[in-house]
Order: sequence, then structure tokens, then C-alpha cells
Amino acid sequence: MSIRRLPEKLVNRIAAGEVVERPAAALKELVENAIDAGATRISVRIAEGGIARLEVEDDGCGMTPPEMALALERHATSKLPDEAIEAVTTLGFRGEALPSIASVARLTLDSRVAGGDGWRRVVDNGALAGEGPAALAKGTRVLVEDLFARVPARRKFLRSGRSEYAACLDVVRRLAMARPDIGFTLEHDGRRVIDLQGGQDRLARVAALTSRDLAANSIGVDLDRGEVHLGGVISLPTYNRGIADHQYLFVNGRPVKDRLLVGALRGAYADLLARDRHPVVALFLDVPTSEVDVNVHPAKTEVRFRDPQLVRGMIVGGLRRALDEHGFRSVQRPAEAALAAWRQEPVTPAPTTGSLFGHAAHEAPAAHLFGAETAPVPDAATVRVYDRMTPFAPAPLAGRAEVAEAPPPQAEDHPLGIARGQIAKTYIVAEAEDGLVIVDQHAAHERLVLETLKRGMSGQAVPSQGLLLPEIVELDEPACDRLEAAAAQLVALGVEIERFGPAAVMVRATPAMLGPIDCHKLITDIADDLAGYDAALGLNERLELVAATMACHGSVRAGRTLNVTEMNALLRLMEVTPHSGQCNHGRPTWVKLAMDDVERLFGRK
Repeated sequence: MSIRRLPEKLVNRIAAGEVVERPAAALKELVENAIDAGATRISVRIAEGGIARLEVEDDGCGMTPPEMALALERHATSKLPDEAIEAVTTLGFRGEALPSIASVARLTLDSRVAGGDGWRRVVDNGALAGEGPAALAKGTRVLVEDLFARVPARRKFLRSGRSEYAACLDVVRRLAMARPDIGFTLEHDGRRVIDLQGGQDRLARVAALTSRDLAANSIGVDLDRGEVHLGGVISLPTYNRGIADHQYLFVNGRPVKDRLLVGALRGAYADLLARDRHPVVALFLDVPTSEVDVNVHPAKTEVRFRDPQLVRGMIVGGLRRALDEHGFRSVQRPAEAALAAWRQEPVTPAPTTGSLFGHAAHEAPAAHLFGAETAPVPDAATVRVYDRMTPFAPAPLAGRAEVAEAPPPQAEDHPLGIARGQIAKTYIVAEAEDGLVIVDQHAAHERLVLETLKRGMSGQAVPSQGLLLPEIVELDEPACDRLEAAAAQLVALGVEIERFGPAAVMVRATPAMLGPIDCHKLITDIADDLAGYDAALGLNERLELVAATMACHGSVRAGRTLNVTEMNALLRLMEVTPHSGQCNHGRPTWVKLAMDDVERLFGRK
């Protein structure tokens, strides 16, 4: 076949394949054009997720009729004053967005400059359909209708209206977050979803687009290193999400999804968050244009830095420093000086007279511990004598004995032994026939709850506890859509919800085994899980993963004091529950120290 020049219409459609793969991509190009035009107010109206109708109106500089005709030609742009393509400072410059969109949809372009008359130009799937005067204020209005209507091969690969709407919403959020000085409105099917006034500060804009709770649970970042500036808002480690869709990264005001930046962010929170938890962040990185290449991706969502190590080190170090400066508000790590202070104490010989504790009177607390309720208590003078005889004063004994209502079980009858006590309100210490067992109470109970929830999904419904007053949980609309679609299956897990308006759900019942829980956090995590797991998985498979999140909410927390009966009940359940040797995150739930090892520690072997 001989080489030939492609028709202009086909060239535009090929370009559209790079730039406009879905309505959200077209919306991104149009809103970026409005921002570059100097707009102070941008209004977006979409219908059916942008598939049927997509309209962007701004109050920017506008265009004259000849400029409008030129803007609909390929490779025409006002965003490159010269040939220095690497020095571009606008959000876009390719000059292909408008003709590409017009080649696969019906595009109506209205514009007016200050002091001039408005003009309209209509292009229907690449062919000029008409032009003439138009009535509008200064600025530009672009209307895109029936995207891919005449390209069925592309249209059939579009997702549902709800999915396309969620993508459009994410685009507007990111661009609105990048420019808090510009007012934004977004209407979907006639209902206003976003209404932001211009001139907001960065924290207020980020909180308005993510969660109102972020303002009280965030830390500001402001760091300079040479000509590079890092600013933004990061959440406390304790304020996190189940998926990373609330991480907004910007380079020179351009929203990006760059692997280097995501990896640096993960490194900054490495030992502060579990692997399956993610912080809420909005980071703005400003670097000289000569130090970054924004042309490595057609949609400019990825960038390449001349010195990537400088950028990564700045993000990791800057975020670490910001988290450390807020002390108790963030997760604490022991300082190096504190770790260096740990040392092995010298062994002091015990007094040769008196009791094992140095004085006979100090047998009284030990006797009391083992049930002698009438044992005498040492007076103040005795305590002072004991303090002079020993190198340090012992801490007051915190244990107490309870009258047994039934004889304790025999350790040899149970693989995990019999509970003998609790350490740090976190670990259960049990005596087995062949050693000492230490159990992480939270990790163990988390696995038990998960296995119960999994049985509920297999047909044995999990009992639910109705709330005295239903609780309203506010989420964004796509999250509510996901929850509504899974509501029938969530009943098997003991969760009863129903839609409560476009951006909220009503919680009527929660699993009884979870006890009193934070409904808002539970429902938010379930919505995050439904969004985060691979869409190729079936709903039941995704709900099995959701059950792991629910199990974590209902588990016995570290720091909760358990009595002997509760501890033994937990051990017995572990012995009959599958996979109880590891928690839902792959960590061990119990370890055993054999008696030989114990005797070896004390030099008996």
C-alpha cells in the first residue's frame, strides 16, 4: 500500500483518541482552557455523566470571531508565545482539544471579548454547521453534546453515567483545588453539586472539596529548598482513609498522578500508618520550568524531574518534620536520645536478713495479692525503712485477686493454655502445658470477628443491632451510589442502610457483634473499600474484603482491660476458629515461649 496523507477529519479523530477518551477528559481540557483565559468564575453543567451534555462557561478574556475559527483548527494555540515548548506555564498548549472534541461530538462555541459583540460557531462531528451572533457576557461558553454518538466503537466502551459522572467530579475537584482564587460551580442533571466562592485560602478550599473534618485534623506544610517550594495540607496519621483517592498532588499548579510523588508520600508516612491506610493530602510543588518536563504524557498527568532525588527528599523530609513538630497530635516515635538512655541495670545483691523482699512487713501486699484479705498493710515508717535498704522503691502493686466461682480449667486440656494475666492492657499471658503463650488481643479478636462475618455471607446471617436513632452519614455522591448498589448484600453482614438524599446515607442497624461503634467511620471505610478494590472482582468478592475492614472496627482494642473470664473465652474461640493464628493483615496473633526457653533464660539449662 502506498503512503498517503490522511484526511483532516480522520486526523482529528485520531487526535481525539489521545485527548478525549471519555467525557472527563474533554471536561478537563475545557476547564483548563477557562483557567488559562484568566477566568475568575467557572460554571460546569453536565448531563448523564457528560455523555449527553457537557457545558463549561467562564468570564475570561473571550475570543473574537476570527480567533474562534482559528481555535477550532489543529495545532493552533495562544499558550505558547514562542518555540520554547519546555517553558510552558499554562495548563495546556497542544491546540488539539477543541478540534478533537468537535470531531467526535456536536460542539457549540460562544465567546465575546470586552467591548465587542458575541459570536457563535457550531461544529457537528468535524463539519461546520453554522455561525452567527450570540448574546452573552464577556467570556466563553462551550457546549458539547452527544459525545461519540457517531463513533459507536468508542461509545460502547464508555462506562455507566454514574461512573462517568464520578470521573468528571474528580476532574473538577482537582482543578478547583489547584486554584482557590477562582470560583467554581458544578451542576449534574440540574442539581448543584459544587458551589465554591473565589478567594478562599488553600486549607478552606481543600477541606471544602474533601471533608469538613480535615481542617481540625490537618497540618500545614510550607518548605523552601533553593528555588523549589513545597506547600499544602496533610492529615494527621490518625485521620486516614482506606484508599488513596484523597491524595491530590500538583506540580506548578497542574494536577498530576506521578509515581515518584506517590512513592515519596508513602515513604513519609511509612512507619506512621498501616499498609492499607492512606493519608488525606493536598501537596503543591512549585519548581522552575527548566527543572521539570510536563510533556511526557499526552494528558500531562505525569511529569519528569531533572533532579528526582531532591524532590523526593524534600517531600519525605518536609512531611516528617511537619508531623514531628506537632508532637502529641501525631503518632509518637521514641527519640534517639531516649533509646540511647536504655541500659542494663547492675544486679544488686538482695539483703541477707528479713524476707525475700528485704523486710517481713512487705510480705503483706504479696499475701493480699493471693487472697489473704486480712493481711496487715505496712505503715509509712516501715516503707521508709525499706526504701533505705533497697536501691529503688518498688511501684505499687496493681494486680488484684477475685474469688473464683468455679475451679480454673487445666492448662493441659487446651492448646493455648489458661489465661494468667494481661500485660500493658494489650497482651494476654497464658500458661500452656508446654510453655508460655502471649496473645495480641486486638489481632486475635479481629480474626474471630472476620470469620464470623464471612460465615454470615455464606448464608448464616450476622445478627444486627438496630440503632435507637438512625444515623446520617454524609459522603460524596459516587460513594453513596456504591453503597446503595451494595445495600442488599450488606444486610448479610448486619449493616442496614438506605439512601438519604444525593450525598448521604442513613444507617439503621450495625452488626450486633461490633457493639457500640463509630458509624460514620465504618460507613466511610466501607465506601472506600468498594471503590478501591479492583472493579473486575464480583460484588461478593469485594464484600469479603470489606468484611476485613468491619472486623477491625469491632475488635477488642489494645488498651482495654479484660477480666480472666473474657481472656479465657477469647483463647477458647481461637482454638476452634480457622486461620486464628494470624490477623487480617498477616501478622501473628500469638507466640509461644517453650518451657525449655524460659529455663534457658534463667540459666537453668
